[in-house]
Amino acid sequence: MNDHAFTLAGAGLRALPSGALFWPEMALLCVSDLHFGRSERLARRGGGLLPPYETRETLARLDADLECSAARRVVCLGDSFDDAEAAGAIGDDERLWLSRMMAGREWTWIAGNHDPAPLALGGGHRAALRLGPLSFRHVAEPAERAEVSGHFHPKASLAGQSRPCFLIDADRVILPAYGTFTGGLRCTDPALARLMGAGALAVLTGRRALAFPMPR
Repeated sequence: MNDHAFTLAGAGLRALPSGALFWPEMALLCVSDLHFGRSERLARRGGGLLPPYETRETLARLDADLECSAARRVVCLGDSFDDAEAAGAIGDDERLWLSRMMAGREWTWIAGNHDPAPLALGGGHRAALRLGPLSFRHVAEPAERAEVSGHFHPKASLAGQSRPCFLIDADRVILPAYGTFTGGLRCTDPALARLMGAGALAVLTGRRALAFPMPR
């Protein structure tokens, strides 16, 4: 298998090489920080220009993960769009593609700090979600347990290669950014080091999910 299997609060989870988290028992796929419309937002605000295909590339990977996992539930952990205007600026083809993926699935948008939640796209909209033993939210709360979150875009390096990564310990998992051109925060940063307990793992994304002790 190319994924990394682990258990959080009794829930059997799989960290996929794409950066998505799969919960087979619940047929649930979880992704974080899609940041749809990032290139449009940067151009609109006069920032650096990025190739304008990042939304389609992210949609293609999400579509492939949904197909392979046969997920019936999807949780998007916030910052699904790069800002509120980007949600309205998504192209018709991309909107239809997303609508097709949402059809027939229980789809929940968690609010992030970049977007309050894409209200016009359907699905459920929550500040946080409790499902079975697990809590889903955008930003980790230090006192929480059995928590799934995103926000930080963690990255780690192994053998000179830096990749987005999951961070996993006994209490929580922090997902990497799923979107294209999203950047990241090194897992040695104090903000992440403070959140993750002893024995935490970093799980690199890429061709396969590669787990190793979280660098400190």
